[in-house]
Amino acid sequence: MAFKRWNKAPSKKTPKRAWSESEMKIVGWCLNNNIKVGISPDWKGGLNNWIIEIKINNNIHTDPSVYNENVVYDKVLEYYNYYYKPNTNNNG
Repeated sequence: MAFKRWNKAPSKKTPKRAWSESEMKIVGWCLNNNIKVGISPDWKGGLNNWIIEIKINNNIHTDPSVYNENVVYDKVLEYYNYYYKPNTNNNG
């Protein structure tokens, strides 16, 4: 009996980012208030394309745009700031 060797599927490595202490404060506040922003591979696009999903109280919303690995975390932080600033006294 012979076994067929399957070609390895392309993989996407998650981009890396170092978060500052002030950014982590914003992200932490959002997570504590059931607001989560994450990235997922855009399997329809190239290997460097990512989509953003926002989960608020178990409701998932998907950003219709596609981002490359160089800017995806900047957009994630922009979403976290969007939810953080109007709900805290830190509107600056």
